[in-house]
Amino acid sequence: MGPTVVRMDRRGRLATATWHRSIASLPLALITAVVYLLHQDFWFWRSARPLVFGFLPIGLFYHAAYTLGASALLWLIVRRYWPSHLDDPRGRSE
Repeated sequence: MGPTVVRMDRRGRLATATWHRSIASLPLALITAVVYLLHQDFWFWRSARPLVFGFLPIGLFYHAAYTLGASALLWLIVRRYWPSHLDDPRGRSE
């Protein structure tokens, strides 16, 4: 799937052909919601054990891994769904 081009009608609303493509981002929106919920890690609050790699508390390791995963997700969202008309230096869409 290539870059998404947003087309507007004369009234400034999304063109009809764009509506059905916008539903394609629903799974990614659900994944984003799951990642948000995983940030609330109540299961590592009470103990710093076990230690990962012998020195890193599990909660800190979890947040480091979460940060890498969230960064990868945001990279994917920007790479796939960034509106191409915003990159046009003249401010006009194709």
